[in-house]
Amino acid sequence: MAEIRIRNTDERISGEENVRAFLEKQEVLYEHWNPAKLPAELDNKFVLSDEDKELILSTYSDEINDLAARRGYHTWDIVALSDATPNLDEVLRKFEQVHTHTEDEVRAITAGRGIFIIKGADEVGYFDVELEAGDVISVPEYKPHFFTLMDNRQIVAVRLFIEKEGWIAHPFEDPTFQKAQA
Repeated sequence: MAEIRIRNTDERISGEENVRAFLEKQEVLYEHWNPAKLPAELDNKFVLSDEDKELILSTYSDEINDLAARRGYHTWDIVALSDATPNLDEVLRKFEQVHTHTEDEVRAITAGRGIFIIKGADEVGYFDVELEAGDVISVPEYKPHFFTLMDNRQIVAVRLFIEKEGWIAHPFEDPTFQKAQA
C-alpha cells in the first residue's frame, strides 16, 4: 500500500483512505488494483517476455479500460526495470530530474516498488509517494515531479498515455527542490 513522506516535515501518511485524501488535495489521482489478480508465475518477475507483458495487460484489462475511459488515455504498455535492465543507472538518471509533461504520467504498479517525488501546494512542498504492487497513480500534466526506483531497484508497471508517442519530459528548474534534498 502506498505511503507518503512530506519532505519539509518528514511527516508520513499511510493507509489507503489517508493516502487517497492527501493526494486528491494535491490533484493527484490514486487508486488501488488487486495485486493478487496477477498470475503467480509473474509475481516478482522483473525480466519479462512479450507474452508476460501481454498476460499482465490482459489480467488488468478491465481496470485499464475503465481508467482509460474515465481519463482519456488511448494507449498503454508495460515497463519493467531491474538490475538486469541494460544501462539501468543511465535510464534512472534520465528519470531522476524534476520535470513536467503535457499529459498525465500514469503508473499502475504490478510488481516491485517505486517512488514519485512530486511538488505539492506551496504549504506542502515536495513529497514522496512510495508505491508497491496494486498502487495506481496519475500525476497531472504540468505538475513538477520525477520517478525513481526504491532500494530494491525492481519494478513492473502499466503505463497509460493520451498521446500515442508517450510522454515527453520538459525539465523544471526549481531551486527549492535542491533545498528539499538536503
